[in-house]
Amino acid sequence: MTSARALKRTVFLTGEADLVREFGGVCLAANLDVVCHPAPGGAKISFTREFREFRISATVPKRVIAAVELTNTDPGVKKKNLVRLDRALPAGVPIISSSVTVPAAAQGTWLRHPKRLAGYGAFPTLMEGPLAEIALPPESGKEIPGKIRDFFSLLGKELSVVQDRVGLVMPRILCMIINEACFALTEEIASPRDIDTAMKLGTNYPRGPLEWAARAGIGQVIAVLDALRSETGEERYRAAPLLRQMVFLKTAVASLK
Repeated sequence: MTSARALKRTVFLTGEADLVREFGGVCLAANLDVVCHPAPGGAKISFTREFREFRISATVPKRVIAAVELTNTDPGVKKKNLVRLDRALPAGVPIISSSVTVPAAAQGTWLRHPKRLAGYGAFPTLMEGPLAEIALPPESGKEIPGKIRDFFSLLGKELSVVQDRVGLVMPRILCMIINEACFALTEEIASPRDIDTAMKLGTNYPRGPLEWAARAGIGQVIAVLDALRSETGEERYRAAPLLRQMVFLKTAVASLK
C-alpha cells in the first residue's frame, strides 16, 4: 500500500538554516514534502519543533519536483551545493537558486545543465509573501521554464522576471533602506524606536528597518550590500559601520556561549 508521504510531491532544500526554515515553511503550507540538508559549515538543522515536518537527509533524493539552493553569504559553499545538485539530479529536474548575491548567469557556469537553473530572490522575511522574483541565465531565454513556473504555482506565488543583477529588486531596496536607517542612527537623527515607528506609520511598512534587519539577519543585509558594491563600484552601497559592528558583537557573544 502506498503511504501518504509517498504520494506527496517532494522538494529538496539546501543552504543556510534560516533561509531553509522560511522557504521550507512555504513548501509545507503548499502540502509539499520537504527534504533538507544544510550547507556544509552552516547552522545545523535538527528535528526541533520548527522542523517537525521536515526530513533531514545527507543525500539528494532523485525523485523530487525541484531542488532549491538557499545560500547568500558564502559563494564558495553555494558553488559546492549547486555542483552537487547538478551531479545528483536527473537533467530534467529544475534547480532554483538564490541569486541575491551571485547572479544566475555566474551560477550557470558552474553547472553541466545550466538551462535547468533559475535565480530566485531568496531573502529572509520576503519569501513568505505572494511574489517571487525570478532571474534567468542567458541559456534559459526570456521565458520561465515550464517546470519552474509550475513549481511556484504550487506555492501560490505570482512570478516577476527581473534583470539578472545582484540584489534583484526587493532585497536590494530593503537592504538600502536598512543601511540608511543605520546611518541615521549613527548620526543620532532619532532613536531606534523612533526610526522604526516613523517608517511603519509614515510609509505603512509592516516593520521598521531596524526591526527588519534583526529579523532578516545583519549578515544577510551586509552580504547583499557588499555584493552590490563589488558589482557596481558605487559608494552608495557601502555598508554602514554600525551594521558591521552589530555583526561583530553578535559573533563575539555567540563565541562565548
